[in-house]
Amino acid sequence: MDAIGFQRHDHQSCISGAVAAADARCAEAGLNLTPVRRRVLEILLERHRALGAYEVLEVLRQEGLGAQPPVAYRALEFLTTNGFAHRIERLSAFVACAHPHEDHVPAFLICRSCDRVAEATADPMKGLLGEAARATGFTVERAVVEAEGLCPSCLAAGGSPGAAPA
Repeated sequence: MDAIGFQRHDHQSCISGAVAAADARCAEAGLNLTPVRRRVLEILLERHRALGAYEVLEVLRQEGLGAQPPVAYRALEFLTTNGFAHRIERLSAFVACAHPHEDHVPAFLICRSCDRVAEATADPMKGLLGEAARATGFTVERAVVEAEGLCPSCLAAGGSPGAAPA
């Protein structure tokens, strides 16, 4: 499981690559990546942390792209429906997909101190969940994997596993 989100990387390349992947997929599927949808994707990519819809809306408002909640919610719905972003259930927030080129089940590692989120890929049919499903004849159709802890930066800055956030 290779997590993307906590390690150093070429941030501009990360953003341009994900936007290019979204452009290509939209062109292929006949989807419309409107300027607002594109900007919301860029906002999520720029921040590299989970953002609530109202945080996204505030940026859009400041940039003159919309001030009403439906603007952000519609763009986020488009992005999540088409796999360009994911909803983090635990935080009721959104992150850009870190694996836009591949079909995958995301697993999220959420830093409880800085709210940064790393995305890894998971296979819900492996491990204990898969064993339990097979043993009961259950078919997993959707799984959300979220783990909360400390990212390497927060841990290095003096955070301790199991301690309450400041």
